[in-house]
Amino acid sequence: MTPSSSGQEDAEKQALKARLRQQALKARAEAARRGGVATAAWLREHGLALVESLPGEVVAGYVPVRHEADVMPLLRALHERGYTLALPVVARRNAPLVFRRWRPGMEMQPGAYGIPEPGEEAPVVEPDIVLAPLVAFDRFGCRLGYGGGYYDRTLARLRAARSVQAIGCAHAAQEVARIPASATDARLDWLLTERGARRPEEA
Repeated sequence: MTPSSSGQEDAEKQALKARLRQQALKARAEAARRGGVATAAWLREHGLALVESLPGEVVAGYVPVRHEADVMPLLRALHERGYTLALPVVARRNAPLVFRRWRPGMEMQPGAYGIPEPGEEAPVVEPDIVLAPLVAFDRFGCRLGYGGGYYDRTLARLRAARSVQAIGCAHAAQEVARIPASATDARLDWLLTERGARRPEEA
């Protein structure tokens, strides 16, 4: 493949992703409106069983925004069971995320994108398990985010050093037939929705 054809293919994939992202954001908002509270409860139940079956004691979650699947009930349950929790921090734009220790009720501050983050006084930790938000996913474990590449860079950095389990957390309605994945897109190890947890299929 020539550089020009490779560049054209990448451009086409980005255009496809942009159209898919628009559609998926609408589907996610509708799913949250119809059953967001119920989804959060099921994610707690299914997610707790999944995390307890995996090796590791440090779990990174996220603060849900823009109709993302709510993992806060799951995080609180994990805290009660003695897990060390962390939340992502945007230390620098276009760089891998940093994870700082977090506990329920902890005071936080707005981050680079206005999302609450632990302050600099919270120690940096390296997670064994990452709960990842997403815009859409497919059955092969491909994840579509907002286009900034933060979780792709972050998972690549973590996996270069150690074994890390990435769990995509979503409403079931966010599943699509196929995401046009690029070489730098990080795959998910698990898919977690209100319907349960499952391993991705082989592509």
